[in-house]
Amino acid sequence: MVLKPEPTVPFHSVHSVLRVLEAVSKYGGGVTDLQITRETGLPAGHLAPLLSMLRREGYVQQITDGAYAIGDSLLLLLGSGAARQQAVEAKLRETLTELRDSVGAAVYISRYIDGEIKVTQVADGPHTPAVHEWVDFRSTGHASAIGKCLLVQLDQNGRRDHMSRHKIARFTSRTITSERLLFSRLDSQPPTVPVLDLQEYAVGTVCAAVPLTAGSAMGCLALSLPVEHAHRLRSAADTLNRGAAPVALSLTI
Repeated sequence: MVLKPEPTVPFHSVHSVLRVLEAVSKYGGGVTDLQITRETGLPAGHLAPLLSMLRREGYVQQITDGAYAIGDSLLLLLGSGAARQQAVEAKLRETLTELRDSVGAAVYISRYIDGEIKVTQVADGPHTPAVHEWVDFRSTGHASAIGKCLLVQLDQNGRRDHMSRHKIARFTSRTITSERLLFSRLDSQPPTVPVLDLQEYAVGTVCAAVPLTAGSAMGCLALSLPVEHAHRLRSAADTLNRGAAPVALSLTI
């Protein structure tokens, strides 16, 4: 089976989202999209779907005369202390659950922390089971979509350092076991194309991952599907990519 993912463009950068939220929060009585365009410099074609996403996620609300004001989700996240932390975690769980249901697959957030691959959140369910972690994910940088997506974000020295601590091992007949070939594949990976794992980590499972920009930490958003649903992987990966902005926003605010 050969599956070539189509290039996809991340729905919105978190930087653009934060600029819009900053502009909206300045005006207690609401602000029009024209004023937001003037203040942020974002083109109308970019701003319209961005505002639609922010309304859907509850970060802004549309009030009288088409003006926008901050929404309930943003008000909760702008709190402090334990209440804010609980609100952030609840919003992230809600966003991941909605994304899981949208792509019809288990969804994961992974971060590169202190030189290690760590899966920090998982949204799965009876009909969207998570992949069985039969080998510690920390040791699967060369084989998993999550690992490769994180390694893509490292420079050559960072990759070499990681691989010196996690030697390449063969997990299935599809696993890349040549460091030279692995690095060549990473170098040729287009930034707008989801990274795939076609039964390289586990027989019977295919995965996709996209970079997740949230602050300075490297991360990724991933999904897994049983191999019998491999025909859905491309469309699911595109949906995952479009859903990355709300997830990154929940991690950033």
